Amino acid sequence: MRGAGFKIGRVFGIPIYLHSSWFLIFALITYQFGSEFSSTNPNWTAGQGWSLGLLTSALFFGSVLFHELSHSIVAIRYRLPVSSITLFFFGGVARISREPDRPGQEFLIAAAGPVSSYFLAACFWLLAVYAPQHSMAAELGGQLSWINAMLATFNLVPGFPLDGGRLLRSIIWGITKNYTRATRIAAVGGQIVAYGMMAIGLWIAVQGYLGGRDVIGGLWWVFIGWFLLTVARQSYAQVAARGALEGLRVSDIMTSDMATVQRDISLEEYAREVTRTGRRAHLVMSGNQLVGLMTVEALQSVPREEWPMNSVQAVMLSRDGLPLAAPEDSAVELLERMRSANVDQMAVITGGNIVGMVTRDSISRAVQTRNDVGHLTGSRS
Repeated sequence: MRGAGFKIGRVFGIPIYLHSSWFLIFALITYQFGSEFSSTNPNWTAGQGWSLGLLTSALFFGSVLFHELSHSIVAIRYRLPVSSITLFFFGGVARISREPDRPGQEFLIAAAGPVSSYFLAACFWLLAVYAPQHSMAAELGGQLSWINAMLATFNLVPGFPLDGGRLLRSIIWGITKNYTRATRIAAVGGQIVAYGMMAIGLWIAVQGYLGGRDVIGGLWWVFIGWFLLTVARQSYAQVAARGALEGLRVSDIMTSDMATVQRDISLEEYAREVTRTGRRAHLVMSGNQLVGLMTVEALQSVPREEWPMNSVQAVMLSRDGLPLAAPEDSAVELLERMRSANVDQMAVITGGNIVGMVTRDSISRAVQTRNDVGHLTGSRS
């Protein structure tokens, strides 16, 4: 979830975003709830059924936000920065800028989400029990109690990156004292869970097709399983990269071969330079003076038809806004900073002069080299 989406506000200083996929699922859930309320309560007006469907959908995502805020508050308690919370197609995600320092911290951060969802489930159950039977309040409470209970239970499945997978990782981490090994085991568990969900989903879809019934439910499980499989693999790849960079400094992974372009060339000319060299980032010069950084991402932010009329200077990141690192900085800390800032490259500066660049490509090469050497020497566990 690199793209943050649409910012809707802050809670406890944490920016809250809506991913573009959220609008689709919000509409689908509202339709599902509205249809169900109208069909199970024929004495209601259409307005009652659909308005309650809209309110239930809004409170469902409010419950997801409460779940993610619970993770975030505990993380902040341990001085782990939370850069944002994003609500999207499958629920929500809190972006914690760095990993916990100890297993106990991870356990409590992971447990906070399911505990908060069970708490909401109990509150909505009380509403359903004490509200007049078949009233709008009782229907709302019953639905949201069930949803929050299911949300908490599903998240406790021991497959990374679900909360249950993170709880499993914290326990294994505490036993083995090896964070990377614990992550590997939890990620494998996540992949097993994902493959299991995909297999069950395919079975449901096939049975539904053969029986002339709806196959959407089965395909939904396949899609969720595929998503969890992808995230589990990516999560372990990030931790593996972190482990491979342990002990390295920025100076060990930076490149001093820095490509440059002049600030007055057009974006059309810059695109040709990128195509010719294959480089995704260039220092922008005015004569011999550094004035900024130009990237492929900045180029792509301008419509193709406007490239001939705009210069590199118009869209570059100015020198004052360049993300900077020092040669003696930790490579692991640099990687975390790049992820937190959502940037693909960082300039390395010493004595006021830029002496190199670190890019995601240079990090990937360093990780691959260390993994290959570790494999050949048998030094990695």
